[in-house]
Amino acid sequence: MAAGGRPPSLWERVCAEYEAEQPQFPDVPESKHGSVSLEAGILQPLRMEQFYSAAAADTVVQQLLPIPEAAPFPEPPDPKTCSTREYLEYYIFPVLLPGMAELLHRAEKEKCFERKRTKFIACDFLTEWLYNKNPKRKDESFTEFFSIPFVTDWLKDHPRPPIPLSLLLSEEEASIVIQSFWRGYRVRCDSEIQELRQWQKQLREDKNIIKKVKEFWAKQEAKVGSKLEDSEEHTQNHSTSQF
Repeated sequence: MAAGGRPPSLWERVCAEYEAEQPQFPDVPESKHGSVSLEAGILQPLRMEQFYSAAAADTVVQQLLPIPEAAPFPEPPDPKTCSTREYLEYYIFPVLLPGMAELLHRAEKEKCFERKRTKFIACDFLTEWLYNKNPKRKDESFTEFFSIPFVTDWLKDHPRPPIPLSLLLSEEEASIVIQSFWRGYRVRCDSEIQELRQWQKQLREDKNIIKKVKEFWAKQEAKVGSKLEDSEEHTQNHSTSQF
């Protein structure tokens, strides 16, 4: 029975069973190991002779846990006759899993785990990584994704839509564009700037600037056309004089 006459709780019964299963210390009196405070256990100095030395500890570990001899590495099965599981374990996973690990690292750098939309395309990166890590291309230079031959052939028949500019810009570039637009908007809202823009608009309407610009370019085109005709006539006369 617990203190106060109440039945012991489940935790108390578990602790009692655990203490009953612990081995007793015949050489140490009961009073010495009955109850020891936490502070006394922490402040008590340690005696180094109670522990094994490094060499003795290694000897004990080797006796208790003998190290088995390394088993020879099994030969890979025939890829044409092996099962699907063996083919995956010996020929697919050793190549694909390192590429998946590099894919996760690159996705973390591109902040794919922080945003809903990014310019990073996982299939493109994995295709590029596997193509450049091919043992048959060991001595060749690095090839970008869009320069891979089969990728260029595929994109000729299946062109991709352009990536939005919002995904291509970095955070610094996007902030510069937004800030420049906002500064221009604030300047255009100024009363003096508004007055200047109204004056320019009225000047264009009064003097009909658009019509004058059209007439100017028509004259320029006429001059260029006349020069071309003169040069053609000169070449024809020069050719006839030779004959």
